[in-house]
Amino acid sequence: MQAVAKQSVHNLVETLPTSLLLEVANFILFIKKREENGVYKDLEALSVSSTDFWNNDIDDEVWNDV
Repeated sequence: MQAVAKQSVHNLVETLPTSLLLEVANFILFIKKREENGVYKDLEALSVSSTDFWNNDIDDEVWNDV
């Protein structure tokens, strides 16, 4: 199915006038960037949840004098 989708997109792009190709390329880059940002947001959420473990009064007091 992925190959069919790629071929369909390719066929559509082939029929576009040259003046629209830059717009299509920009849209593809936008979609890719949006996907990458989604991955980074997941990693950021995991990072925040792991730092919550260390955010407590006992550890803060111990590390104040280091």
